[in-house]
Amino acid sequence: MELNFISEALEKVRVQNPLVHNITNVVVTNWTANGLLAIGASPVMAYAAEEVADMAGISSALVLNIGTLNPVTVDAMILAGKAANKQGIPVIFDPVGAGATSYRTETAQRIMREVKLSVIRGNAAEIANVAGEAWEIKGVDAGNANGDVMKLAISTSKKHKITVVITGKTDVVTDGETTYTISNGDPLLTKVTGTGCLLTSVIGAFAGVEKNAVKAAAAALVVYGVAAEKAAHLAADRGPGSFQIEFLNQLSKVSADDIQEAGSFSKRQS
Repeated sequence: MELNFISEALEKVRVQNPLVHNITNVVVTNWTANGLLAIGASPVMAYAAEEVADMAGISSALVLNIGTLNPVTVDAMILAGKAANKQGIPVIFDPVGAGATSYRTETAQRIMREVKLSVIRGNAAEIANVAGEAWEIKGVDAGNANGDVMKLAISTSKKHKITVVITGKTDVVTDGETTYTISNGDPLLTKVTGTGCLLTSVIGAFAGVEKNAVKAAAAALVVYGVAAEKAAHLAADRGPGSFQIEFLNQLSKVSADDIQEAGSFSKRQS
């Protein structure tokens, strides 16, 4: 994949305005909606079991996020996921906090069993716990990434036949055969709640316009990371609150020239 492809994928998002159906957590709903609008997508948040299947069926992508769990929402996620599967609509899953409690881990594994996922996005601890690997986790944070993240991503991808995205200081995106490592982003992303959740939904926007899931995910991460770097530069002396607002601005402004200048990734074949 060349940087030109990333710019082309971003342009598709902005022109096609994909409808992204989010069943996400209460902490990030407004932030996620604004971030998707900024990047050029169209967000919808529908949670009621009575409508989730219909909404998923008319969307370009479905994003499932278990950040604030309850049984009713989980059942709605399963209904929406199965409806999206019937229509061939990509489903992107964020197993927030998997490994922190048995309920979270079991719920994440249930969703993976009952819904055909296109992409799973999490930190190393979340992905490891979903995949049944030992990894430290603190609350919904990653803990210490002492293991081989690339090996974890590739093995999980092959085991579950899914594109895996593990985010951290260096992001890894793989479908088990093609693997991208991406070095864009800024530490201020960890000082604003919901930036990982928004990233998952942005991956959904790109997956809604690009059928190749691993390319869609890699493009989304580069765009997101470059926008974060620009925002951090502009808000450097003002702290995370200003960064959050500036990040929305830069998601809407990030350009092909920005990507060509600052995009940082590498590719390998397994």
